[in-house]
Amino acid sequence: MPSIAFAQQSSPCSTEQHRQFVFWLGNWQVYANNKLAGYNRIELAHNGCVLTEHYTTPAGFSGQSLNTYNAATGQWHQTWMDNAGTLLLLNGGLQDGAMVMSGEGVSPSGQPVIHRITWTPNEDGSVRQHWQATAVDKENWQTVFDGLYKKQQ
Repeated sequence: MPSIAFAQQSSPCSTEQHRQFVFWLGNWQVYANNKLAGYNRIELAHNGCVLTEHYTTPAGFSGQSLNTYNAATGQWHQTWMDNAGTLLLLNGGLQDGAMVMSGEGVSPSGQPVIHRITWTPNEDGSVRQHWQATAVDKENWQTVFDGLYKKQQ
Protein backbone atom coordinates (compact mmCIF):
# COMPACT_ATOMS: atom_id res chain seq x y z
CA MET A 1 0.00 0.00 0.00
CA PRO A 2 1.53 3.34 -0.97
CA SER A 3 2.14 5.78 1.82
CA ILE A 4 1.51 9.49 1.62
CA ALA A 5 4.15 11.65 3.21
CA PHE A 6 3.29 15.03 4.64
CA ALA A 7 5.97 17.64 5.13
CA GLN A 8 6.55 18.24 8.80
CA GLN A 9 7.03 21.82 9.84
CA SER A 10 8.39 22.52 13.29
CA SER A 11 5.89 25.32 13.94
CA PRO A 12 3.35 25.61 11.12
CA CYS A 13 1.24 28.10 13.04
CA SER A 14 3.93 30.41 14.38
CA THR A 15 3.54 33.10 11.73
CA GLU A 16 2.63 36.67 12.54
CA GLN A 17 -0.84 36.12 11.05
CA HIS A 18 -1.44 33.13 13.33
CA ARG A 19 -0.73 35.38 16.33
CA GLN A 20 -3.12 38.21 15.43
CA PHE A 21 -5.84 37.01 17.81
CA VAL A 22 -3.70 36.10 20.85
CA PHE A 23 -4.89 39.26 22.63
CA TRP A 24 -8.09 37.28 23.33
CA LEU A 25 -6.29 34.48 25.22
CA GLY A 26 -7.03 34.13 28.92
CA ASN A 27 -9.64 33.53 31.58
CA TRP A 28 -12.22 36.29 31.49
CA GLN A 29 -15.22 37.65 33.32
CA VAL A 30 -17.58 39.05 30.70
CA TYR A 31 -19.72 42.09 31.47
CA ALA A 32 -22.70 43.48 29.57
CA ASN A 33 -24.44 46.65 30.71
CA ASN A 34 -22.00 46.77 33.66
CA LYS A 35 -23.30 43.42 34.97
CA LEU A 36 -21.57 40.06 34.99
CA ALA A 37 -22.85 38.16 31.96
CA GLY A 38 -20.60 35.12 32.05
CA TYR A 39 -17.17 33.56 32.02
CA ASN A 40 -14.98 32.82 29.03
CA ARG A 41 -11.81 30.76 28.76
CA ILE A 42 -9.76 31.23 25.58
CA GLU A 43 -6.82 28.85 25.07
CA LEU A 44 -4.40 27.80 22.38
CA ALA A 45 -4.72 24.20 21.22
CA HIS A 46 -3.29 21.90 18.56
CA ASN A 47 0.27 23.25 18.62
CA GLY A 48 -0.97 26.84 18.67
CA CYS A 49 -3.00 26.46 15.48
CA VAL A 50 -6.43 26.81 17.13
CA LEU A 51 -7.91 29.20 19.68
CA THR A 52 -10.63 27.43 21.66
CA GLU A 53 -13.36 29.36 23.44
CA HIS A 54 -15.49 28.01 26.30
CA TYR A 55 -18.26 30.38 27.44
CA THR A 56 -20.70 29.84 30.30
CA THR A 57 -23.24 31.98 32.15
CA PRO A 58 -24.65 31.66 35.67
CA ALA A 59 -28.06 30.92 34.07
CA GLY A 60 -26.75 27.76 32.38
CA PHE A 61 -26.08 29.00 28.84
CA SER A 62 -22.90 27.58 27.33
CA GLY A 63 -21.11 27.82 24.03
CA GLN A 64 -17.86 27.02 22.37
CA SER A 65 -15.93 28.27 19.38
CA LEU A 66 -12.96 27.10 17.38
CA ASN A 67 -10.87 29.82 15.75
CA THR A 68 -8.02 29.45 13.28
CA TYR A 69 -6.09 31.39 10.71
CA ASN A 70 -6.53 29.88 7.24
CA ALA A 71 -3.30 30.60 5.37
CA ALA A 72 -4.90 29.44 2.10
CA THR A 73 -7.52 32.22 2.22
CA GLY A 74 -5.59 34.74 4.31
CA GLN A 75 -8.53 34.96 6.73
CA TRP A 76 -9.44 34.00 10.24
CA HIS A 77 -12.34 31.58 10.68
CA GLN A 78 -14.61 31.00 13.68
CA THR A 79 -17.16 28.24 14.16
CA TRP A 80 -19.45 28.95 17.16
CA MET A 81 -21.89 26.42 18.64
CA ASP A 82 -24.00 26.65 21.80
CA ASN A 83 -26.59 24.84 23.90
CA ALA A 84 -29.38 26.92 22.31
CA GLY A 85 -28.66 25.33 18.93
CA THR A 86 -26.93 28.38 17.44
CA LEU A 87 -24.31 27.84 14.75
CA LEU A 88 -22.25 30.76 13.47
CA LEU A 89 -19.66 30.49 10.71
CA LEU A 90 -17.57 33.65 10.52
CA ASN A 91 -14.57 34.79 8.48
CA GLY A 92 -12.46 37.91 8.58
CA GLY A 93 -9.29 39.39 9.92
CA LEU A 94 -7.46 42.15 11.68
CA GLN A 95 -8.70 45.67 10.86
CA ASP A 96 -7.10 48.67 12.58
CA GLY A 97 -5.98 46.51 15.51
CA ALA A 98 -9.37 44.81 16.03
CA MET A 99 -10.39 41.32 14.91
CA VAL A 100 -13.50 41.59 12.71
CA MET A 101 -15.33 38.51 11.45
CA SER A 102 -18.66 38.20 9.70
CA GLY A 103 -20.87 35.60 8.10
CA GLU A 104 -24.36 34.86 6.86
CA GLY A 105 -26.97 33.14 8.96
CA VAL A 106 -30.70 32.87 9.59
CA SER A 107 -32.66 34.87 12.16
CA PRO A 108 -34.99 33.14 14.67
CA SER A 109 -37.86 34.09 12.33
CA GLY A 110 -36.14 32.37 9.41
CA GLN A 111 -34.95 35.49 7.60
CA PRO A 112 -31.43 35.78 6.15
CA VAL A 113 -29.10 37.80 8.38
CA ILE A 114 -25.48 38.87 8.39
CA HIS A 115 -23.54 38.66 11.65
CA ARG A 116 -20.47 40.78 12.39
CA ILE A 117 -18.41 40.42 15.54
CA THR A 118 -15.59 42.80 16.43
CA TRP A 119 -13.07 42.08 19.21
CA THR A 120 -11.12 45.19 20.22
CA PRO A 121 -8.20 45.05 22.67
CA ASN A 122 -8.19 47.97 25.10
CA GLU A 123 -5.17 49.66 26.64
CA ASP A 124 -6.10 48.39 30.13
CA GLY A 125 -5.91 44.75 28.96
CA SER A 126 -9.67 44.28 28.62
CA VAL A 127 -11.30 43.31 25.33
CA ARG A 128 -14.58 44.59 23.92
CA GLN A 129 -16.69 42.12 21.93
CA HIS A 130 -19.37 43.81 19.84
CA TRP A 131 -21.73 41.46 18.00
CA GLN A 132 -24.01 43.06 15.44
CA ALA A 133 -26.54 41.71 12.95
CA THR A 134 -28.39 43.11 9.95
CA ALA A 135 -30.64 42.00 7.16
CA VAL A 136 -28.80 41.19 3.95
CA ASP A 137 -29.17 44.83 2.83
CA LYS A 138 -26.47 45.84 5.39
CA GLU A 139 -28.39 49.04 6.09
CA ASN A 140 -29.38 48.82 9.75
CA TRP A 141 -26.93 47.08 12.07
CA GLN A 142 -28.42 46.07 15.42
CA THR A 143 -26.36 45.19 18.48
CA VAL A 144 -26.90 41.58 19.55
CA PHE A 145 -24.30 41.61 22.34
CA ASP A 146 -21.85 44.23 23.60
CA GLY A 147 -19.53 42.72 26.16
CA LEU A 148 -16.43 43.79 28.03
CA TYR A 149 -13.92 41.05 28.85
CA LYS A 150 -11.95 41.60 32.05
CA LYS A 151 -9.20 39.18 33.11
CA GLN A 152 -10.16 37.00 36.05
CA GLN A 153 -8.06 37.55 39.15
